[in-house]
Amino acid sequence: MGTFNGVSKVLDLLKQTGAVLSNGHFVGTSGKHFGTYVNKDALYPHTAQTSEICKMMADKVKELEVDVVVGPALGGIILSQWVAYHLSQIKNKEILGVYTEKDADKNQVFTRGYNKLVAGKKVLVVEDLTTTGGSAKKVVESARAAGAEVVAVVVMVNKNPKEVTADFFSAPFYFLDILEVPVYSQADCPLCKLGVPINITVGHGKKFLEEQAKLH
Repeated sequence: MGTFNGVSKVLDLLKQTGAVLSNGHFVGTSGKHFGTYVNKDALYPHTAQTSEICKMMADKVKELEVDVVVGPALGGIILSQWVAYHLSQIKNKEILGVYTEKDADKNQVFTRGYNKLVAGKKVLVVEDLTTTGGSAKKVVESARAAGAEVVAVVVMVNKNPKEVTADFFSAPFYFLDILEVPVYSQADCPLCKLGVPINITVGHGKKFLEEQAKLH
């Protein structure tokens, strides 16, 4: 975990780009509610900071043998490209960057013939944030189903270190930092009980409210 003038470097870079939002009420992909949101979409337009974070991710696993880097679409496309680029520079060989896409059943699957690029290869799975770790785990499962050896999973920020671990992925697991964010089901959400408005600009808050409106 790198520190930068006493502050975690990755969180410092995320804050520089306005990607850390706190004291709010957000809904995540999993449907869970929480009060701090890391808006990685605010990071990605800033290529220098994105590149720097991905170089840190590449440095974490530079001792491992890697042939292909895989991330889940959409954000994982950018991460897989940059991490593969930096690993290629470090190792002085071409390392490919590909991605999986969500299917109708919300699994992460290889399309575009990318399954052929990972078959029989050593694969590194990358992800931006892990709250439940579900997306990254689906990538791991798809890579293994395609005949790849998953050598590790590496993420920018682990938001759930108690549950999202190497055991969870059945693979070595690395992260640049931890930002523990309590998550709640809708039924147990204290922010809902306090009437804190749900943010509809980032995350899945808008979709959540639309679905609630249909139910009522």
